[in-house]
Amino acid sequence: MTPLKIGIAGLGTVGAGTARLLADNAALIATRAGRPITLTAVSARDKSRDRGIALTGITWHDDALALAADPNVDVVVELIGGSDGPAKALVEAAIAAGRPVVTANKALLAIHGTALAAAAEAAGLPLGFEAAVAGGIPVIKLLREGLAANRVSRVAGILNGTCNYILTTMREEGRDFPEVLADAQALGYAEADPAFDIEGVDAAHKLTILAALAFGQNVDFSAVHIEGIRNISALDISFAEELGYRIKLLGIAQQTPSGVSMRVHPAMVPVSKLLAAVEGVFNAVLMEGDFSGPVFCQGRGAGAGPTASAVVADLIDIARGSKIPVWGAAQAALAPSRPVAISALTGAYYLRLMVTDQPGVLADVTAILRDHGISLESMLQHGRSPGEAVPIVLVTHDTIEAAISAAISRIATLDCVLETPALIRIEPK
Repeated sequence: MTPLKIGIAGLGTVGAGTARLLADNAALIATRAGRPITLTAVSARDKSRDRGIALTGITWHDDALALAADPNVDVVVELIGGSDGPAKALVEAAIAAGRPVVTANKALLAIHGTALAAAAEAAGLPLGFEAAVAGGIPVIKLLREGLAANRVSRVAGILNGTCNYILTTMREEGRDFPEVLADAQALGYAEADPAFDIEGVDAAHKLTILAALAFGQNVDFSAVHIEGIRNISALDISFAEELGYRIKLLGIAQQTPSGVSMRVHPAMVPVSKLLAAVEGVFNAVLMEGDFSGPVFCQGRGAGAGPTASAVVADLIDIARGSKIPVWGAAQAALAPSRPVAISALTGAYYLRLMVTDQPGVLADVTAILRDHGISLESMLQHGRSPGEAVPIVLVTHDTIEAAISAAISRIATLDCVLETPALIRIEPK
């Protein structure tokens, strides 16, 4: 059997994990792929670094672009990362050279996915990216193949393990965000510069990919509304528990009559829902098809093993000769993005105010809400501290986001309101 020869660019956690998986499970992989899959070439920044893998007999390229032209490489695996620079150049060069590509690069696909898919389609090449979303959870294959006969109405998920770990730890230990983030960095769950994770950008890249697959549209990262978890406090998490919710950073893409709503933000998830029980570094995705009904997947969203598993799954498909359109349909059949603004969202909201405990405060706040057509479902206030700062929590009935945003802008100007109000969207029960 003629082996499928692989070149890997990037030997970090995932690259080294992929090389290890190809070696450790070589016989199993060959059986399932119909032929051996062998690593023949690699490229990384530091040749002297010990990565715990044997590179004897494997060609080393200092320049990753050389993989695209190496005659001993059939498929290029891009694990460099980043939406531009060497990663983009390598993928473009590999496709131009007639070589299939497998990548774990969600940023690259979210920003340049339309152009790269068009190039791969024109060349008749597969472009695999199972590892780009949710690590070891086969969510790409499920959306693109398993649910191919369904009209998907909604995709919602916990798409960033760093944020989920932080929020879980804050709830379990009653600690605030800065302290837990520092611990996450010390444990290796968060990067030294965690901005992409905690500001929601990483989750938004992944949601962009899921939305394109779910709704048959071109990728449009610019259409995603993005909020992170930096402003979530232990106080909000405690109130959420009291109200029967857990706070999760969710990525949500939903088909509406006006188009597709795509948003990443913290949300109050009812404790009865499956997503509420997803803890620590785990990811989960819930998809809703018209014939399949809801489909729920949970697993590790990052790390050497889970992500390498997804990379090699794509390599096995390529070894078998599988050629599925990158976004589930030909480029010409994909719809243009029709984004729906966050201001049009309708739902319930959690509002926490830190106010001076004095007569008339609640009347002033509720008058503003009334002026904007917002009604309240419930209120929480614990104890009295006349003249001191106290929290008031208000839960609204369903209302439009534009209305609650306008109301909060007015509430924030009240003399009795001592800090920026906290607003968190509530998922339906």
